[in-house]
Order: sequence, then C-alpha cells, then structure tokens
Amino acid sequence: MSLAIDINADLGEGAGHDEQLLQLVTSANIACGLHAGDAETMRATLLAAKQRGVAVGAHPSFDDRENFGRREMSLSSDDLIALVASQLRTFAAVAHSVGMRVQHVKPHGALYNMAARDEQIAHAVIAAVRQVDPSLIVYAPPKSELSRAAEAGELQVAREVFADRNYMPDGSLVPRDHPQALLHDPEEAANRVFGMLRDDKVQAIDGTDIPVHADTVCVHGDTPHAVEFALALRTCLMQTGIVIGSPTPST
Repeated sequence: MSLAIDINADLGEGAGHDEQLLQLVTSANIACGLHAGDAETMRATLLAAKQRGVAVGAHPSFDDRENFGRREMSLSSDDLIALVASQLRTFAAVAHSVGMRVQHVKPHGALYNMAARDEQIAHAVIAAVRQVDPSLIVYAPPKSELSRAAEAGELQVAREVFADRNYMPDGSLVPRDHPQALLHDPEEAANRVFGMLRDDKVQAIDGTDIPVHADTVCVHGDTPHAVEFALALRTCLMQTGIVIGSPTPST
C-alpha cells in the first residue's frame, strides 16, 4: 500500500519505558514541566530521541501536576496564550541546548480535549504557537476546532488518531472514566489502525462508522502496555507495506 504514517508517543512523563518506545516511534511529544517532567527530564528525553533519530515536539498542558493535566480548567484567552507560550519557549530552549530542532506541538490531556471542541481555546493555543514558532506542526484531531484554528492560522497540521483509545459517535475520544475508554489488546488495536488508514474510517462505541484521515497515530506513553501496543502497531503497519516516518515540515 502506498500509505505513510507517523507513530507518536507522549514521553518524559516518568512512565519508565521511554527508551523502549523511542525504538518504535517516529515522533516524541515531550512533557514541558507542568503536568509532568522538568528541565532535566526534558533534556534526557531529547538526548535519547536524538540518539534514535526521533522527531521531537512540545507537549504543553494546564498547570495541573496533581491531576496529570487531565482536569479541565477555565482560563482567559490571554492567560492560556501565556501559559502555552511559556512552555513552548522553555522546551525550545532545552532543545536548542542539546542541538535539536522542535518539529511539532501537541497539547496534553484536558488542554488537548478542550482545544479540540472549543473554538476560543483552540485559537488561544494556536496564537501561542504562532507567537513562539509558526513553523511548528500542530498535532490535532481531524475536523476538530484545533485543526481548523491551525489551518486558519496558516500552520501545518498533522491529523492525529489514537491506537489505544475508543471513539464516541461525534468523533471525540471516549472519556477516560468510561469502561470502554481504552483498548486492551495490542493486536486488535494495531489492526484497527490499519483499518483506519485503509478505509478512512473507524467504528465508534455505538457501532457507527466515523470518517477519519490520519497523518499520525498516538500510543499513550503512560499506559502499562504502551510498549506492546507500539510494537504491535509498528509490526502490523510494516507488514502491510505502510511507510513509517515523522511528518515532513512544509517549510
């Protein structure tokens, strides 16, 4: 098949298997110090990614370490722009110190979910990206407010799907407190991703088909079987002739 896909994982979050994941993924979204990590973990993860030839991106979040950045918060647009921009600058400085270029940005947790559905939050996130580095590729759900805001801001978008999460009929992720939120079988997950790439659709938890088109697929680095999921996914895609590689910047 003449298809290509990026495999990304959220790293630098203290899950304990970043090194194994960096052997399997092509992009790493690295925690910027608020929901997890600090300058030292950023530096260590960046160096490990550099050694493996993995593209790197900032993974900014709400200032919510207690809840791992998964609690929704209400901020003004100006405060949200400042929050995201500060994390992007911090991460870029650490990346520069180890001789790496930041290629993309992917909001974390509640910030990602809120930006996906809320136009005002999406535009604030994109305003922060444009303020710091408009060359960054924005990882965003297909047809989301975040992807629309990025396109309106003339930023490059990598449309993202998830290997280890189920979908609601509206195309959003099933909330984590729902019993069907997570997939538990790596082989099943890998085959489902292949189906997404082949058919441009995925089945929601109610059995309906949702149209999707993916440039990148995420394996959450903080889940217990993340390495097994990433290995099954990479193996399945390579066996079916799909090219695996990070997105190419347009400029």
